[in-house]
Amino acid sequence: MTELSNQQGTAPAVLVPDQITYREYKLLLRSDHFTKPSHFHKFWKIARRVAKSLGVEFRKRGKPMETHIREVLFFDTPKFRLCNAGFILRRRTFYKKGLPQSQHELTLKFRSPDRGAAEAVDVRPLLPCLNTIKFKEEILMQNGKLGSMRTIYSHSCELDTPNTILTQNFESIAQVFPALQRTGARLKAALVVVNGVAIEEVLVNYGEIDFGGKVTAKATLAIWRNRMTQAHLCGEYAYQIKFPSAGGLHGKPREISELFFSKLQTEAPDWIQMGTTKTAMVYALGRTPITNHE
Repeated sequence: MTELSNQQGTAPAVLVPDQITYREYKLLLRSDHFTKPSHFHKFWKIARRVAKSLGVEFRKRGKPMETHIREVLFFDTPKFRLCNAGFILRRRTFYKKGLPQSQHELTLKFRSPDRGAAEAVDVRPLLPCLNTIKFKEEILMQNGKLGSMRTIYSHSCELDTPNTILTQNFESIAQVFPALQRTGARLKAALVVVNGVAIEEVLVNYGEIDFGGKVTAKATLAIWRNRMTQAHLCGEYAYQIKFPSAGGLHGKPREISELFFSKLQTEAPDWIQMGTTKTAMVYALGRTPITNHE
């Protein structure tokens, strides 16, 4: 994927590819293990013990154990054209003192195990607007195998918008994100909430992990429940490293961050939820077939 960088005078535009600037480790957890505040602290103690065994330091960042509530909706066509083409369309609503905020975070994301394929997708909106582009390595556990890891690449665009009309039909969203035209969806196709599930996300701040060499990661724990029924869906412990340079993450900090990920799986096997990603689990709740398996 490229963007145009304008030069002075009449010099031609230069194609500048997006660089991977984040590495995020994501570990699925059993959400039914987090039914009261003490359970969040219990898992934090497990993570801290594993970190200590590797010489890794936990630091406070913001308010420790600070909790945020968000509503998460995924949109797709009835036949899941977006998901099957590798796209995720997500809207988050943030709450403050129990009240929903007027601005929504609308995110288009393309994910693939092939870095070149993820890089080649232009996720930018067609019209000029404030947006945030993120290109990440996402480190996941191999399905059903404790102590393992695998990589998928995520190329995303985030918009802060009050406009909910964008998610009512495919034509409206494809006019914003032209990349979606490659899904083959009909312009008049409806956009629906995936499997009719509105997700209540409880996000807890777990502070910061110091992997040495000035490499730190913000750690969080998210629990997803069905907002209507309060049925447990899944949880996720995640820590994200922003690369100190365009060269990526190397040396001992990379090694230690990976060891922490794999050892946490083997030290807390009863907490682990077998699966792929939170999004994939939401899509799997219905009967519509999925051909794209993350």
